[in-house]
Amino acid sequence: MPRIAVIFLALLGLTALSGCFGTAEPIWATDAEVSRAVYVDDGPPKLTLYTVINNSTGSGAHTALLVNASQRAIFDPAGSWYHPQLPERNDVHYGMSAPIVDFYVDYHTRITYRTVIQEIEVSPEVAEAALREIQAYGAVRLGHCADATSAILRKLPGFEGIPRTYFPRKLSRAFGALPGVTTTVMRDNDPDDNSGVIEAPPALYVSQGRS
Repeated sequence: MPRIAVIFLALLGLTALSGCFGTAEPIWATDAEVSRAVYVDDGPPKLTLYTVINNSTGSGAHTALLVNASQRAIFDPAGSWYHPQLPERNDVHYGMSAPIVDFYVDYHTRITYRTVIQEIEVSPEVAEAALREIQAYGAVRLGHCADATSAILRKLPGFEGIPRTYFPRKLSRAFGALPGVTTTVMRDNDPDDNSGVIEAPPALYVSQGRS
């Protein structure tokens, strides 16, 4: 995939895939940091499920949920991905502009892993409910990325039939069976250690979008 435009290097020295076996320590950015990083996308309210799959074994390696509501944020449970300019509160990362979302996908996608992206448009009410749920969930324990994400989805209107599961691929199959879901699979030839290959785009601190 095309390299993301850069102004500074990020994540130097990180060699492990961001996934369910990353660090899951509680993190709490300040109110000022979170307020500054609010990013409002001008697209429709939407949920995007990310599933990282091991190309050798076919097993699911990680699950994350991007929520486009009154602001766009990503729930990255027990993940090691981060952006040095963006705040995090207990696995929720704020300021998810389009270049940052591309950076997130690029970070996970490499010769050893592919990323399945599943999107569904929802009502503004469901999107706001999802945003509240990811903000309230708290830091996620190791190995619980799909469990935490499926627990959140099951609380949302229209998603009650999603099974509670520890397995990212099982969650992906259930999510993909919902009406209106579109699926994209991202592949890349980056080496497994891509810390010296991908670079972080600048954060955007200018809110955009719906009034």
